[in-house]
Amino acid sequence: MAARLASSSKRLSSFLISSKVTPFCRAYSSTNIVGESPILVRDFIHSALYDPEHGYFSQRSASVGQLDSSIKFNQLQGRKAYMKYLDAIYKRSDISWFTPVELFKPWYAHGIAEAIMRTANFSVPLKIYEIGGGSGTCAKGVMDYIKLNAPTRVYDNMTYVSVEISPTLAKKQLETVGEVDSHLAKFSVECRDAADPNEWGHEEQPCWVIMLEVLDNLPHDLIYSKDQVSSWMEVWVQKTRDGQELSELYKPLEDPLITSCMEILDISKDGSTRGSMAGSFAKNIWAKIFPSPRKCWLPTGSLKLLQVLHGALPKMSLIASDFSYLPDVRIPGERAPLVSSKKDGKSSDLNSYLDAKGEADIFFPTDFWLLERIDHHCSVKLKPRDISSKKGKKRRTLTLDTSSFMEEFGLPTKTRTKDGYNPMLDDFKNTKFYLSVPTHNTK
Repeated sequence: MAARLASSSKRLSSFLISSKVTPFCRAYSSTNIVGESPILVRDFIHSALYDPEHGYFSQRSASVGQLDSSIKFNQLQGRKAYMKYLDAIYKRSDISWFTPVELFKPWYAHGIAEAIMRTANFSVPLKIYEIGGGSGTCAKGVMDYIKLNAPTRVYDNMTYVSVEISPTLAKKQLETVGEVDSHLAKFSVECRDAADPNEWGHEEQPCWVIMLEVLDNLPHDLIYSKDQVSSWMEVWVQKTRDGQELSELYKPLEDPLITSCMEILDISKDGSTRGSMAGSFAKNIWAKIFPSPRKCWLPTGSLKLLQVLHGALPKMSLIASDFSYLPDVRIPGERAPLVSSKKDGKSSDLNSYLDAKGEADIFFPTDFWLLERIDHHCSVKLKPRDISSKKGKKRRTLTLDTSSFMEEFGLPTKTRTKDGYNPMLDDFKNTKFYLSVPTHNTK
């Protein structure tokens, strides 16, 4: 996720909304992503972000920000001093971004470890998977905490597996975790795509899966309707006739991942909504007088990943953290993304996801209500009408604001400044934690 950091206090709110800062990368024509045949929007986004040579994360994977030491919050006077300190860090460091787990190390990871320890089944060896582990700061912090606070046998028998798509970051994670010799025997990195079902085995033992700021960069699909009552259509991306630009192409709904996501979200394919006949008639009249096109972004990447995880790890417990909303989104549609690039030290938002090139990040807000529905659906293949009830559910789920999560599981006094200001609690109001654990429901 692209961040916007500036020394001016007027830019403070922008920084607080996004936690990563990105350098300018060489441009790569987005038309090269699309061949002679159209592709689904999710495939376009996946290539724009993860193409091995020209994707956004491939170009910047070697520049993940990592603090030399933890910030001593208790020595800072307050908010102004904290922002000045951050500004100095960015100015002297040729880095791309800092995540919350890095800014608040080790306390952020310690809160996650405490949440795991309170719920984990210690009758079997503790096994943790982390997807998209960045520089390894979370892994090291979690393992440090378990070593110091869990029974000795828990740490001695634990395993921690990082599933990382970037070879550069995989190497960095080994270096970070390797700062503690005893961790290395318990830690491993599997350099692969976590959403590829062929790369997973099948594990029946309980385990934990951690995903920090992963959901926001998972590919999404887009559906379109020309007005309020017309049927929804899939959106594809194609080259224009001259091959120099990209445009959208609308096709009838056929893709199974899109239709499955619509069913979970309870979106009717024909564009109709539930209600009285009088209400539907009035809506039809209104649509004819004031036709308005509709667009809706669907988290099909999250659906695919959770399908894979539940299939491979049926007894997994999940802890995920991400942004619940994003401000100043220019791109149309419900759950629309921000597309942001940075050049010459200045961030700029693009007006279209089709303009995304090698230097542009595409990141989405996470609809945690929908995430919960997807999680329940994937765990037991619930029908949409059963997701809202307790019928057949195999998961206990909880969504918490970051401040509530850290007050419950963390040590917020460690990130408090002298005047009581606490950036971990006060500055990330648009982030949430999602916890999901299996139940013993066999009905």
